[in-house]
Amino acid sequence: MKKTEIQMINAVDETDLQILSLLRDNARISLKAIAEQTYLSSTAIAARIEKLERNGYIEGYYTRVNSGSFGLTIKAYISLEVEPIQKQEFYPYIRSCPNVVECDCVTGDYSMLIKVVFASTTELDRFIGELQHFGKTKTQIVFSTPVEHRDVFPIR
Repeated sequence: MKKTEIQMINAVDETDLQILSLLRDNARISLKAIAEQTYLSSTAIAARIEKLERNGYIEGYYTRVNSGSFGLTIKAYISLEVEPIQKQEFYPYIRSCPNVVECDCVTGDYSMLIKVVFASTTELDRFIGELQHFGKTKTQIVFSTPVEHRDVFPIR
């Protein structure tokens, strides 16, 4: 198979983008509702969604839980300086921390950027103390979030 044929198989069209947009806005939307908005049959929608999943455009379906409703109202970003040799120990540790929402390996003065939520600054401070086993930290506490996490894809 030629490269252009592979690109054609994996390409998305306007209808696929509309389906992705509807699912992004409401992962529980019914096939019937998508079909009504795209003027296709439910069977055709199911086939398109399966293709989007198979080709990696859809990675999963999620429920977004409001951590604040559980008392986790302190959100912070922690920059951490981790030496490359420490990553083998650090990665399993950070994956095991339930208050860690996200951890990214980044460029710059600090090698890790960690997003966390806690019920109090005391708990956050205790966690930062544990992280300092791996290196220097810098913490920024979030006051407000004008744009929540969202998935981004090209809109045509």
